[in-house]
Amino acid sequence: MTYSGAVKVGGPADVHELPDLMISKVAVGPMDNNAYLLRCRATDEQLLIDAANDAGTLLTLIGDDGIASVVTTHQHGDHWQALAEVVAATGARTYAGRDDAEGIPVPTDVLVDDGDTIRVGRVELTARHLVGHTPGSIALVYDDPHGHPHVFTGDCLFPGGVGNTRKDPVAFASLIHDVETKIFGALPDETWVYPGHGNDTTLGAERPHLPEWHARGW
Repeated sequence: MTYSGAVKVGGPADVHELPDLMISKVAVGPMDNNAYLLRCRATDEQLLIDAANDAGTLLTLIGDDGIASVVTTHQHGDHWQALAEVVAATGARTYAGRDDAEGIPVPTDVLVDDGDTIRVGRVELTARHLVGHTPGSIALVYDDPHGHPHVFTGDCLFPGGVGNTRKDPVAFASLIHDVETKIFGALPDETWVYPGHGNDTTLGAERPHLPEWHARGW
C-alpha cells in the first residue's frame, strides 16, 4: 500500500516505510490529533511523537516492544492527553521544548533546544524551535540519507498555512519567520511534512503560497 497520510479517528494507522525508519500515523481524540510512531529498522527501538489522546489506541500501536521515548511538540492540552498513561505503561523518557515544558503536566525528562539531536535507535532527528503558536514549540527533522527529508511540525505548519497565532501580529511574525528560515529555508521542496492535525503535505506544495500567508497575516 502506498502511504497517503490520510487517517481518521477510529481507523487504522497509515505506515510510511523508509529504508531506515518506519513511520506510523494515527488520528486520535475529539480534535483529530495526529500521533506518529517512529521505529528504527536496525534496532527496533521506537519513539512516539505526541501522545495526544486515546492511550489505548496508542499503546496498541506501540505493541509489546514498547517505546524508548515520547516527544511532545508543544504544550497545548490536545497534544498530551494520553501522555501520563503512555509513560506509566512504557517507562518512556519524555522530551519537550524548553519553553513549553512547564505547561505540560507530565514531567519532562529532557528539555529540548533548537538544533538538539533526538535519537531513535540509529536514526537521528534534529529539533527546530519555532516560536509563535506557543513559546516552545518544536519540529523534528529527519534527513533521510536515502532520500528527501521528513519534518514533523506539530501545530506550526499545515497544508495551507502556519499554525494559529490567535490574531496576534507579533506571534504571527515570529512564527512565519521561524518557519521560513528554519524549515522552508533549510529544506528542499521534496521534504514531506507531517502536521499535528489533518493531512500531510510537502514544502514544495506550500512554498508558492508563502506570500499569501504574509499578506493575510495568518
